[in-house]
Amino acid sequence: MVESGWPSEWLRGILPLCVMAIVISGETHGYAVAQSLESAGIPNVKGGTLYPLLNRLEEDGLVTTRWAAGPSGPGRKLYAVTSTGKKWFAERAERWRKFSALTINLLDEAGGNIQ
Repeated sequence: MVESGWPSEWLRGILPLCVMAIVISGETHGYAVAQSLESAGIPNVKGGTLYPLLNRLEEDGLVTTRWAAGPSGPGRKLYAVTSTGKKWFAERAERWRKFSALTINLLDEAGGNIQ
């Protein structure tokens, strides 16, 4: 079962890494990022959250953008990861894995104390 409403404070911390995980797999546009997040179990990421995040990633030099003609309508802004972005992603992903393992261990230990 996929949780439909993750606490916003959880998403705030991990959403940049999740977005980069999608962009790093290939050039994409914002709507496709939102669809990929939803498919991965992170639904309802609104444009007012996603697009400012993508802009920050671009300002930080982690992604580049270009405009391309849409298949049947207006152009789309496409996002692609930079070499700096790849390095950032690798470092952050490894740190997140370690942090996740620590928190899972802590929660599992506490689980035995619930009565």
